[in-house]
Amino acid sequence: MEKFAGKVVVVTGGSTGIGLASAQRFVQEGAYVFITGRRQAELDAAAKTIGRNVTGVQGDVANPADLDRLYETVKREKDSFDVLFANAGIFEFLPLDQVTDDHFDRQFAVNVKGLLHTVQKALPLLKDGSSIVLNASIVATMGIEGTSVYSATKAAVRSFARTWSMDLRSRGIRVNAVSPGPVPTEGFHGMFGGDQAQADAMIGGMLPRIPMGRVGTPDEVAKAVSFLASDDSSWITGMDLTVDGGMSHI
Repeated sequence: MEKFAGKVVVVTGGSTGIGLASAQRFVQEGAYVFITGRRQAELDAAAKTIGRNVTGVQGDVANPADLDRLYETVKREKDSFDVLFANAGIFEFLPLDQVTDDHFDRQFAVNVKGLLHTVQKALPLLKDGSSIVLNASIVATMGIEGTSVYSATKAAVRSFARTWSMDLRSRGIRVNAVSPGPVPTEGFHGMFGGDQAQADAMIGGMLPRIPMGRVGTPDEVAKAVSFLASDDSSWITGMDLTVDGGMSHI
């Protein structure tokens, strides 16, 4: 069913992982999608994978000029748009006693300030009655060793969904968050510098805490993003939809 037929969608961080899976699903459901990514080669590969109804715009959400260029492209090609999935983010492990200013600043610059600018700069082009989905994480409400700064950024994202749903209610713009649990994407494996054994050990340690007994897939999160972005969730705003196999609830 093409529930996004005629709709225009922007997905930041759309060249890999959950962003790419969501962009693919939006296109399959009828949308035209603009995706962003920091690395041109990966962005080109993602556009090729999606195959149709897609424009890639290279950029970093932590750079306001890159966001300006993104929305200038959207305005030039489509004039306005209907859905924003603010997905771009970074994740770095570091124990509390090793946290540095650079570690803190880097994650807050992308995950919080970059997301704020992503939404703020989108507002002139977003149609009234549109939908914004923010990518948060179950760590916003769970304590996981070594993730203190990252978890704080995602708690801020969760708060944004609440407050922005009130800020934008006069325009009928819904704002929700999706909070994935463990999903082994390229970004997840990148945290371990390509060390597959470390990545597998991390996943193995999480499995006993997941009632469904497995990690998730990018497309399973993309289905939740599609739901929150569509009219299927027309009376839902300010909420956080966890997609984690029950990990944060049991």
